Amino acid sequence: MKIITEKLFVSTRGNPDLINITPYLEKIISRHKLKEGLLTVFVVGSTAAITTFEYEPGLIEDVKAMFEKVIPSNESYQHDLTWNDANGFSHLRAALQGPSLSIPFTEGKLVLGTWQQVVLAEFDIRARERQVAVQIIAE
Repeated sequence: MKIITEKLFVSTRGNPDLINITPYLEKIISRHKLKEGLLTVFVVGSTAAITTFEYEPGLIEDVKAMFEKVIPSNESYQHDLTWNDANGFSHLRAALQGPSLSIPFTEGKLVLGTWQQVVLAEFDIRARERQVAVQIIAE
């Protein structure tokens, strides 16, 4: 059994930015010639999240619209009043979605549905350089 930890750095454009990071994760598994195990991906920060969905233009727009309906960006939040930074909605969206995801892999391939990709969701009000921690337990 071995544990591998790597970091990805992903440039984002600010809210809303949804970035398919699946190819990066697949390259890590391939580069280490791993066959069976569990990959955990974790975005560092409180205004971004990790999720999965079918990464296609229509659904990307639907996901953006869903977050706007559930947690509107034009509302006033207590966080905004505390810090005067207007990104309370960013923190709420990230808290709702969550910062991490664990994905098994077998025969060197992530166990994902045919149209399922791993997506970094940027909710902050400005562009960011996101650090994504990837940790793999494999044999």
